[in-house]
Amino acid sequence: MKLHHILISFLIGLMVFGGCSNDETSINPKLVVSVDKLDIAKAGETKTIHVKSNVDWTIESSESWCTVTPNSGETGTNAIEVLVSANNNTDERAASLTVRAGDLTKEISVVQAPEYLLLLTKSAFELNSDAQEISIEFQTSGKVEIAVDGDWIAKKELKSIVDGSQTFIISANESFIAREGSIKFTLDDITEIATINQSGIDLNIPADETGVESNALTLAGKMIAGWNIGNSMEVPGGETGWGNPVVSKQLIDGVKAAGFNAIRIPCAWDAYITDRETYRVSDAWFARVKEVVDYCYENEMYAILNIHWDGGWLENNPTFDKQDEVNKEQYALWQQIAVYFREYDEHLLFAGTNEVHADYGTPSTENITVQQSFNQKFVDAVRSTGGKNAYRNLVVQTYNTNIAHGVNFHEMPTDEVADRLMLEVHYYDPWDFCGQEESGFKTQWGDGYTDVSSYGQEDYLDEQFGAMKTNYVDKGVPVILGEYGAMLRADLTGDALAIHIESRNNYLKTVTSAAKANGMIPFIWDNGGTGNNSFGLFDRNTGNEVHSDAIDAIIEGAIN
Repeated sequence: MKLHHILISFLIGLMVFGGCSNDETSINPKLVVSVDKLDIAKAGETKTIHVKSNVDWTIESSESWCTVTPNSGETGTNAIEVLVSANNNTDERAASLTVRAGDLTKEISVVQAPEYLLLLTKSAFELNSDAQEISIEFQTSGKVEIAVDGDWIAKKELKSIVDGSQTFIISANESFIAREGSIKFTLDDITEIATINQSGIDLNIPADETGVESNALTLAGKMIAGWNIGNSMEVPGGETGWGNPVVSKQLIDGVKAAGFNAIRIPCAWDAYITDRETYRVSDAWFARVKEVVDYCYENEMYAILNIHWDGGWLENNPTFDKQDEVNKEQYALWQQIAVYFREYDEHLLFAGTNEVHADYGTPSTENITVQQSFNQKFVDAVRSTGGKNAYRNLVVQTYNTNIAHGVNFHEMPTDEVADRLMLEVHYYDPWDFCGQEESGFKTQWGDGYTDVSSYGQEDYLDEQFGAMKTNYVDKGVPVILGEYGAMLRADLTGDALAIHIESRNNYLKTVTSAAKANGMIPFIWDNGGTGNNSFGLFDRNTGNEVHSDAIDAIIEGAIN
């Protein structure tokens, strides 16, 4: 009985073993992997892949820096972690993951970025103020991107660039204020920075009268008639911000051809400060102002460069609470301007301010005291720079450039050199004829005309300009009539327009003539526009005359 049971059990076992073996050999292996390639960051990382198979499988890495867990598994879908260590080499590296299931094989490529190399041989440069070139050498394992911070530093474009070296052009520092720039080298996420420190030129150099021999009266006698580049260089937001095109040499050539031999350049500076601690002005803005000054020089014209409204930081603040703050900036700006243009001869004059006022009423003692401190700071700043600036003729302003305030309140600043100061006033009287836009304006001026103001006619003009002659010109202080003019009422029609133009030309000629007769140098105001309610005389794009009749009236008044 026992033997019978043993035999039956053995036969059943054989049947079961034989059945399993036949089923397994009949399975067709299948293998699917979730990726064909892994891109690994140079710092190393762990990524998860999946393997799906209907039979047991294994996975093997070709490189020790790339490991897998687990390295084998059973049927079904399995997650595998691929761990890659940091790549500290400067070359890209690769590994291969081999997955096997039965007689099937799948390869997964693993590629890891290199540890890029970027090293500057020198990262700090101390330079003098001269224009020069520097070469920066570096070691790198890839393509380097270069970015410059500083408009006075430029990458030199070479026909053949040597790997690992780049030359840069450093502009001359025309200011006495040192400046710092930087050059950034970038490779992948590696950044190296070279700092460039350039010293300024000497603030004060020995006085030099060469080319600036004329005193104020002599120089004033050389100026025939002047013209303002209004609403251009003084725009805080940029030269074209008030609708005029960029000032061109063609424009200045046209002004010279029309008979003017002097240009007033209203100019903004505060808007172009790049460092509020030192008040350093942008090199690009200095270069642009120089271009315009040079247009005048190339025409042998005289140029007056000022600090104009400039956002009102100076002009609107003749008060004790603002005095120290404003004078600090006024001094710093004028030292920079003076140093930058120090080598220019007497054709260039500086004018300290524009129409400084708290309001349009009679100034208080405080207003006058502070406004005249602005004038004094200006003179002191320019003289502190030496060279030709020790003798340069300078222009200071009355309160609000008003003639009556000049007679009643103004005192000339102290100057270390004699007879080198001029005084500036403006004249837009009567205002209802010259500049008023709202209703009630007058369209005519002068004897023989009817639609005229109740004040500001010929007798008033003679009285005002005569006061300048008596109080200043006769005492050796020439007077710049820095602005004057009358709007064109172009919207008038027919006889009304014709009479207005005739009367306006009469005004321009008479005011110009009266200024010259009283020792004043006239500078007509031109804001660029040539249509209704505008002061413009020239096409700012071409330099061509637009209102030749008005120009002729001014020039006739200046030379007769």
